[in-house]
Amino acid sequence: MAAPVSPADEVLRWVERIAKYCADQDGVPLIAGRILGWLTIATPAEQSAAQIAAAIGASRASLTTNLRLLGSIGFVTQLTHPGERTVYYRVDDEAWARVVRRQVASLTALGEILQDGTDLVRGSPERAARMRVANEVFAWLADVFAHAPPMPGESRTSGHPALEENP
Repeated sequence: MAAPVSPADEVLRWVERIAKYCADQDGVPLIAGRILGWLTIATPAEQSAAQIAAAIGASRASLTTNLRLLGSIGFVTQLTHPGERTVYYRVDDEAWARVVRRQVASLTALGEILQDGTDLVRGSPERAARMRVANEVFAWLADVFAHAPPMPGESRTSGHPALEENP
């Protein structure tokens, strides 16, 4: 029988799943994904670099570099409190909506590229059939996006909000 897993270990396993996903899907370093995962689930939501380093087992140098990376792409914000010298970090409230928008924009761009390739295969029934299958998938996806409700916190004013922001 396996030893029971502590709640703290369960949290760290979840953080590692987020880190692996971010590394595999977006090419970010595992440490950046761990920071993002930790800040998403941590209590309190605002964490100092020392708290983050202790929680995920990262060196301060690696942590600083990756906090800077996450800040530059808008996933993590810095905060200070009056009378304190400590800088705190938290996941930006719009971070996850940005992740979804970027993924939607990426898929939309790929669909457009595939559609543009249709003219290139007109003389070959075999290649045209493969292109048609790909274009059918992306046409279906465009229809799903067009009829999806707005993301939480957004209104549907002109088209689908997820498709309006550039990556």
